[in-house]
Amino acid sequence: MNLDLSDDAREYGHQARRAFEAAGGDELLQQAEAKPGARHGLVGPVLDALGAWDLDPRTDPDALEAAAALCRSAGYWALPYPVAERLARPADLDVDGLIVVGGAAPEAALEGLDMRWATVTLDGRRCAVTRLGATGPAFTTALELSEVDTEGAGDVALGLVLGSWTLLGLLDRAIELTVAHVSLRKQFGQTLSSFQGVQFQLTDAEVERSGVDILAKHALWSVDRNDTTEAVNDALALRLAAVEAAEVVFRVCHQLHGAVGFCDETTLSWLSRHSQPLRRLPFGVCATRDILTMRLGRRGLSGLFS
Repeated sequence: MNLDLSDDAREYGHQARRAFEAAGGDELLQQAEAKPGARHGLVGPVLDALGAWDLDPRTDPDALEAAAALCRSAGYWALPYPVAERLARPADLDVDGLIVVGGAAPEAALEGLDMRWATVTLDGRRCAVTRLGATGPAFTTALELSEVDTEGAGDVALGLVLGSWTLLGLLDRAIELTVAHVSLRKQFGQTLSSFQGVQFQLTDAEVERSGVDILAKHALWSVDRNDTTEAVNDALALRLAAVEAAEVVFRVCHQLHGAVGFCDETTLSWLSRHSQPLRRLPFGVCATRDILTMRLGRRGLSGLFS
């Protein structure tokens, strides 16, 4: 088991991050929030230039790693575009992307995107999105669905894992911004970063983030093994770790930024707000924990902590 991305995948992710920065960086999200209908026009050309849709993460292990690196870079800039969902599109359906859904009222962050979408539930039931309903915060919309088939069991793990890589990128950026903030701000004649309490809080956040980093690589390896049941279990374990880590990381980052962290003049505020769909959809912390517990029973995971 190799838990490191290849050099090519890491370089691809690095180049993607630079491309997103050159295209506008944080301004892309601000512009998209002002005009959701412009989301594809803002981001689509950059992804086309990166060859994002030439990647085939379902059949090519190298492309799978590159797709994960791309999702992480997209998360770093809170890119206002469903990169993971488009990369997870099934090969046997004529759609532009795939969304993992749960519950009786499915939602996704699709506001302003005129594309063909499919959804899949944990039990493999696939539906076509026939209409986008009422809109909510952070581009979320209700979904009206029409059932297609029950052949989507192999789609679930990839959708969950790539979404978690996007959330990991958001955590990377949140901690990076907070470290820069406490290194500049002074109190009682010294920088905030010199206070032991601040160092402890940042350490807690970084431990959570680095744990997700390792589990994300393991879940990617699990998806590549093509064992559907184990891959979904590992994907759910990764999602649980990611959403739990997000609670810790964003709590610490907001505390260390103070009141300014909730103002739109601060990048952290944008990241925090637009991390919400990733953190609560298709299911949040409690639902993810319950689902994983029911699936595993007394058997437990068969991966890193078997």
